[in-house]
Amino acid sequence: MTTLTYRDKIAVLDLGDTENRFSPEALNAIDEHLDTALIDGADALITTASGKFYSNGLDLDWLSAHGERAEWYVAQVQTLLARLLTFPVPTAAALPGHAFGAGAMLALAHDYRVMRADRGYFCFPEADIRIPFSRGMAALIQAKLTPRSAMASMTTGRRFGGPDALAYDLVDATADLDTLTDTAAALLAPIGAKDQATLGAIKATMFADAVSALHNA
Repeated sequence: MTTLTYRDKIAVLDLGDTENRFSPEALNAIDEHLDTALIDGADALITTASGKFYSNGLDLDWLSAHGERAEWYVAQVQTLLARLLTFPVPTAAALPGHAFGAGAMLALAHDYRVMRADRGYFCFPEADIRIPFSRGMAALIQAKLTPRSAMASMTTGRRFGGPDALAYDLVDATADLDTLTDTAAALLAPIGAKDQATLGAIKATMFADAVSALHNA
């Protein structure tokens, strides 16, 4: 179950303690929490999780049972990714464990990422599970990563532990589990409050190509 709490003026969105796959219900809940954070006047946003997964991404069981809605479903996921990419407050993803596929993409959509140093993997498994990236998902990844890092992560299915993820600039910092959220908050706190309309417009301009591709699922 997703929950929203606060550390002073920083909203902390916990994705849950399961694999935190993006079921339609989970996507709706996340979207509602993002709305609430903005209404409440949060200065920044951290997303994290309570279990050994940050997120395992697409809900393949739901997708298998609702194949006729695949196009709709992918559009919903990509809409969330575009929203986080242009979210009008500073954002950080605190990864307590595995971030796979679209879960790793959600982390990349944030401004900053902190990963647990000793456990968990950051991975795009698409090359090994025979699911090509959509144009929007590829655009998001390539907007955030260097060509070297994009090639190493997108074409290999490699599982990056915390130190390797940091070396390839997939994340901005690593930390122990107990200090993970503190480290994410420390990245955001010096930025301070920003005008939401201005920051949202800046991000929309920075990532215009990726946003356009995400909205054209």
